[in-house]
Amino acid sequence: MAKIYDFKTLSNKGAEVDFAQFEGKILMVVNTASKCGFTPQYDGLEALYQKYKDQGMVIVGFPCDQFAGQEPGSNEEIAEFCRLNHGVTFPLMAKTDINGANAEPIFEYLKSQAPTEEYKGLKAKATKKLLKGLSKSVEKDIQGML
Repeated sequence: MAKIYDFKTLSNKGAEVDFAQFEGKILMVVNTASKCGFTPQYDGLEALYQKYKDQGMVIVGFPCDQFAGQEPGSNEEIAEFCRLNHGVTFPLMAKTDINGANAEPIFEYLKSQAPTEEYKGLKAKATKKLLKGLSKSVEKDIQGML
């Protein structure tokens, strides 16, 4: 059976990223977009990354434009936006599809591993609400540190 560490993908700079390098670490794979209601997630994700990266946490961002055109830029433009506006230093992969015929294989794998009732339905709505609350909470924490 495949493991997440069996996958390879491209970074936003076009270099191959072998997920085998993340084995034994805490790995968070995140679908991101620069022009959506969850864009403040970059601040929270970067704060989380900075806090735990020395303890073995890796956050990997996958920009995607499949949801209402909320990630329209090129890989370079996305990286620049994330760096300038949110101080992102965690790895960003190439802009990709996460659904459909051209979906990134790692997302096909992740979706196959997700319990159906949490991926779709009421629990998904609850998760969305929770993530929105976490984004606001982390944003408040960050503001308190400034």
